[in-house]
Amino acid sequence: MIEDTSPPTRHGYRPDFRFGNTLVEVKADLHSFRNFRAALLQLAYYLSDDTDDRGLLVLVNPRITEAALRNEWRLIERALHPAMVRRLTLAVRRQSGIIPIAGNLKPALSKRLLLDNVDRDARVQPNRAPHSSDAILLVLLNQWFLRKGPMTNQWLMRAVGCSYPTVAKALRRLQDVIQRFPDRRFQLWGFPTDEWNRIVANRERAHPTLHYADRSGQPRNAESLLRRASKSGRNDIAIGGVIAARHYHPDLDLRGTPRLDLTLHSPDGHADLSFIEGLDPALERVTDKEERATLAIHVLRRQTSLFVAAPKGLPWADPVATLLGLYDARLEAQAKEFLDHLVMSVG
Repeated sequence: MIEDTSPPTRHGYRPDFRFGNTLVEVKADLHSFRNFRAALLQLAYYLSDDTDDRGLLVLVNPRITEAALRNEWRLIERALHPAMVRRLTLAVRRQSGIIPIAGNLKPALSKRLLLDNVDRDARVQPNRAPHSSDAILLVLLNQWFLRKGPMTNQWLMRAVGCSYPTVAKALRRLQDVIQRFPDRRFQLWGFPTDEWNRIVANRERAHPTLHYADRSGQPRNAESLLRRASKSGRNDIAIGGVIAARHYHPDLDLRGTPRLDLTLHSPDGHADLSFIEGLDPALERVTDKEERATLAIHVLRRQTSLFVAAPKGLPWADPVATLLGLYDARLEAQAKEFLDHLVMSVG
């Protein structure tokens, strides 16, 4: 796949990437015709500045059916110039594959989209695997906080999904806080402050997050969303953020629950977000960091979730994922309090 290096148009827009003479725009979890039309028109505006290129709009797991999209396309054909319509293609990407809706989708491009498992919507790419060194540190911290005891190289390799050389390199980097045992097992013996600060500063790399807001003016509260999430029947979702932090640290100094944080275990890179519509159909993906989110989905890419079972309902996200959720919500004071609690609890 070749990244599009073309300059943005006078509208300040540039498609996600180029494949041959096709400019590709990808939108994930799209659920309204308004957003669909806006994305298609943006692409059409861009193509109007160049007479040679074609345009492809790919909708990743949209919450609009294929039949409804085909009906909408028929209306678009009446509104746009026929020459522009002939240059546009619409396709849907679901776990079952690429589904052409309208236009001409070349087999080579369809195959490349499947191979790349593309999800480029709005600058957040949950399908991009985090650095293994980050994932290794997060697992080590989690096992230490929960007092799980020493582990082996093989166990850590399976939990993260990485090779022996990667584990060995990460352990050498952390050697000042690694305790080794005669049987070759190891564990943390202290808190790696510098490495943790690096993780927090680059947490979007280690802990990618998708944010959703309800712009209807009557958003559901976090407790209502959680009740609906608990009925989803999904086994790859856990409770994180403020609610999980209170589970691990009941005395956490925080009033109210500003949003619902959920951790989605996605080791194969498929972030199945279909359950969100069941939480609240009005939820809409947002990328402006200044906009208050109602729901945050943290995508966990390691092989083992390390979720903590609850007596009923959804499990808890691990303490480290929960802590990173507090940082993402800009609850720095509460994150520091929770971190201090976790470190002191190890003794």
